[in-house]
Amino acid sequence: MITSREKLTSYLILGPFALVLAFPFYWMLWTSFKTELDLYDINNVPFFFGHGSPTTKNYSFLFNETEYLTWVKNTAIVGVAVVAITLVLAVPAAYALARLSGRWGQSMGVGIFLTYLVPPTLLFLPLSYVISHFPVGGHAGLQDSLWSLVLVFPSFTVPFSTWLLMGFFKTIPRELEEAARVDGASRLRTLFQIVFPISLPGILTVIIFSFSLVVNDFVYALAFITTSDSKTISTGVFTELIRGDIFFWQALMAATLLPSIPLALLYNMFLDRFIAGFTGGAFR
Repeated sequence: MITSREKLTSYLILGPFALVLAFPFYWMLWTSFKTELDLYDINNVPFFFGHGSPTTKNYSFLFNETEYLTWVKNTAIVGVAVVAITLVLAVPAAYALARLSGRWGQSMGVGIFLTYLVPPTLLFLPLSYVISHFPVGGHAGLQDSLWSLVLVFPSFTVPFSTWLLMGFFKTIPRELEEAARVDGASRLRTLFQIVFPISLPGILTVIIFSFSLVVNDFVYALAFITTSDSKTISTGVFTELIRGDIFFWQALMAATLLPSIPLALLYNMFLDRFIAGFTGGAFR
C-alpha cells in the first residue's frame, strides 16, 4: 500500500518534469490567442494579455485563409491507409515467423528488423526513383499524390511492426492454441478468437506507432508532394505559414496545438497497453 509520504515524494520528483513537459502546450495555447502587437510586447510574456488579446482571429485565419483542414484530412487518409496496410502485412508475417517457421523464424525476424534500422536518408534516392516511375492510370509517377506516401511509409512500419509482434506472439502459450485446435477450431479461427484478443496491446502499439510516423514525417512528405491541396500537416504548416522571413507565429502555434491534443489523449488512453506492447516481447 502506498503511503502519504511515498505519494508526496512521487509528486515532488515527477511534478517538475510534468511542468516542463506541459509548458510547450501552454506556450502554444497562449501564443495562439495573441495579436501581432501583443506578441512582441515583452511586458506580457509569458502570462499576460494586452493590445487586443486574447483573440480568435488566428484560428479564423488558419481555417479560412489556409488549407489546414485539407492537410488534416490528407494526414488522416494516409495514416489510416498506412495502418491498415501495416496490420494486413505485419500481423500474419509476425505470427508465421513466431509459430510456423521453426528455428529460422528468429533469424528472419532479426533480418526484417535490421531493414528498419536503415536511415531513411539512405533510402531517399531509390524511393524517389520508384515514386517518379511508378505506373498508375496510364501515367508514370506518383509525384504530388498521397499514394506516394501510402506506398513508402509501410516500408518503415512493416519491418518494425513484424519484429515487435513476433516477440509478443511468443509470449502467448502454445497450449491455448493447441487446446482450441483439439476442440475443432481451424488455425484461422484460433487466430481471431484466441491469439488476436490476447495480442491487443501489441496490435494497438503497432497502430499508434504507424499513425505517429505518418503525422511526424517531414522529409518524404516534403520531397514527394509540392501542391498545397495534397500536403499533410507536417509540410503544409511549415511551407504555408512560413513565407520567406515572415513567420505567422500565432497560426503556427494553433496549427501545431490542434493535432497534438488528440494524439496526447490517444497516448494517455492506451498508455498501459502501449507499454505492455513494447515490453511484452521481453518476457519469453
